[in-house]
Amino acid sequence: MNRIYEEARQLPIFGGEKPFRTEKPIRLIELFAGYGSQALALKYLGVHFEHWKISEWAVKSISAYKDLHFGKDENDYSAGLTAEQIKEWLVGRISADYSTPMTEKQIAKLPEKQARKIYGNMQATHNLGSITKMRGEDLQITDTDRYEYIMTYSFPCQDLSNAGKGAGMGRNSGTRSGLLWEVERLLKETENLPQILLMENVPEVIGKKNIKHFSEWIGFLDSLGYKSKRNLLNAKNFGIPQNRNRCFMVSILGDYYYEMPDGFALDYVLRDFLDYGVDESYYISDKAVRALELHKERNAARGNSFGWNPTFGGGTAHTIKTEGGYRPHSNFIIERKGQNHRENRNDDGKHNNGSGLQKLRQSGNECGSGVPRADGITLGKSRSFASAPMPDICRTVDTKGTNGVVEWKN
Repeated sequence: MNRIYEEARQLPIFGGEKPFRTEKPIRLIELFAGYGSQALALKYLGVHFEHWKISEWAVKSISAYKDLHFGKDENDYSAGLTAEQIKEWLVGRISADYSTPMTEKQIAKLPEKQARKIYGNMQATHNLGSITKMRGEDLQITDTDRYEYIMTYSFPCQDLSNAGKGAGMGRNSGTRSGLLWEVERLLKETENLPQILLMENVPEVIGKKNIKHFSEWIGFLDSLGYKSKRNLLNAKNFGIPQNRNRCFMVSILGDYYYEMPDGFALDYVLRDFLDYGVDESYYISDKAVRALELHKERNAARGNSFGWNPTFGGGTAHTIKTEGGYRPHSNFIIERKGQNHRENRNDDGKHNNGSGLQKLRQSGNECGSGVPRADGITLGKSRSFASAPMPDICRTVDTKGTNGVVEWKN
C-alpha cells in the first residue's frame, strides 16, 4: 500500500468568486491511466497524494506505470496462487496491442514467469485492468469527509482525432472512444462520488462530429451535481515548445466557480532542447527524405494536409508521439551542418542566443526552481546518409515510451 499523506495541503485549483480549495489528503483514481501522466503532474507540482486505484490494460503501460511510480517493489503479490489462478484473473483485464483484450487462449500460453510479473505489477499499483471489468464498488470511495478523491478519465482518442477514421464516441458504438460511457456506468454504480473529475482529450472531442455526444456526457455530470468547466489549452502557451492543443475539462461536485489558467509567453524554442554533435546514425537518408516528400504530395492530391513538415527548430515542435522510430508526422529538424546551434537564427530570422544547456535526456536530475520538468524525449534513430541537400541535413526528434516532455538544466 502506498503511503497515505495525512498532512493537510491547501490546493487552490481554481480562482473565481467561490474557488475550490481542499485541505484534505488526496486519493487519486486514474482511469485509462497509461503510464500515469496525471500522477506525474501532481508530483511535479509538489502536491501530496495517494495512488488509490488505476485502470490500465496495456501490458507495456502496466509495467511502465509500476516502474515510474512504485520503483522496485520486491513484494511477491502472487505468492500462494497457482499459475492457473493468476491467468484466470488476467482474462479480460489486459491487452497486448492497446486495442483488443488478450483472449483466454493467449493468456494460457503466457509463460508463468511473465504472467506472475504482470499480475504483480497490477497488484503493486492497485490496477484493476480493463475498465469493462471494473465495478463501481471497486473504486472504494469512502470517507469523503476525510479524503478528496480526484478521478481522471482521459479516454481513448483514436476514434475522435483527425488521424483516425472518425468513428466517434457514441453510446453503444463499440469504439475505443466510446469507452467514455463505461465511466458513466461506474459513477452510477458507486455509492460515493469522487469530488473532482479531470478529463484531457483531443480538441475534436468538442468538434462538430462529437459535440452532441459530449454534451450528453456533460448533461449526465450535471445530473449528478457536478459543475464542469472546459477549455482548449496548448502546451506551447505554458512553457513547453510543443504544439499540443488539448481539451481539458474539470468537474467539481458542488456549487463551485473557477477559471482555467491563463497562458504565458514562451521563453524557449525547440532548438533549445536539441543535442548537437550527435552520431550520424541519427540522421535520415536522402531516400527516406524523398519518401516523406512523396507521402505529403500524395496526401495533398487527396485534399488533406497530412505529411512531414520540417523546421529549423526556431519555433515549437509538432505534437510529440509515444512511438519509436519516425513517421511522417514526426518532428524533423533541419540542421546546418557544422554550425553551432547558439549561432543559428530562429524561423523568423531573429537571433537565438540559446540560453541554458540544450541537451535532450531520457531521464535525469531534478530541474531548478520554476523550470518545468518532464521525461522522455530521445532522438529517433535512423540510417545515416552520405549526400544531403547542401548544406542542410535533417534529423528526427521522437519519443520512446513517454510523452512530450523535456528536461533542461542551467
